[in-house]
Amino acid sequence: MHTCSQRLDLIKNKVKEIIDKKQLKTVPNIIAITKTFSLNTITPLLEMGHIHFGENKIQEAESKWIGVRNKYSNLQLHMVGKLQSNKAKKAIKLFDYIHSLDSVKLATKICQYEKELNKKIKLFIQVNIAKEHQKSGILLYDLDKFYNYCTKELSLNIIGLMCLPPINNNSSQYFKIFKKKSEELNLTDLSMGMSSDYEQATLNGSTFLRLGTIIFGERNI
Repeated sequence: MHTCSQRLDLIKNKVKEIIDKKQLKTVPNIIAITKTFSLNTITPLLEMGHIHFGENKIQEAESKWIGVRNKYSNLQLHMVGKLQSNKAKKAIKLFDYIHSLDSVKLATKICQYEKELNKKIKLFIQVNIAKEHQKSGILLYDLDKFYNYCTKELSLNIIGLMCLPPINNNSSQYFKIFKKKSEELNLTDLSMGMSSDYEQATLNGSTFLRLGTIIFGERNI
């Protein structure tokens, strides 16, 4: 039975193998998604020098990470879950990255609170790549307009795009479309790839993999 640290090392080796074999230029960052896992479970990764961690809920992130930030100053926290606009201020205070910018309302709130708090945050636009009605995100044909609004009107720091391809589908076809779109917009970062499809995401130029189960095991919820 591998520990979390050992699992993370195995994943890093696998990613390196893919990069070397295909001679790819982009080495993705691994975000360890720690929702529902306690600090006891996470601390070994902090101790081994891992810096990227992701949470889905503001309340859980606040209770877990505020104290930890003082000890691990290079920590990078990622908000990867749905963000309600009324929680935007808390998110900007706590996180370094938000991966789920998915509406004009949220973009406007982020702009407002960034000015208030004098803090710029790194943002990914969440794209609803397969037009799934149960998922939030900007549709591909609205993306140019939304991107221009966020960058030109609000001066937000949009660094990339984020997607959640349909489950039990060929993620690669969506990753390819996604990569092409990010290049059209001249964006350097791509938040794509989870435990089930991180290898395909790496092959298609992901810069941030969002991995939970494959590092920590199944969640007890």
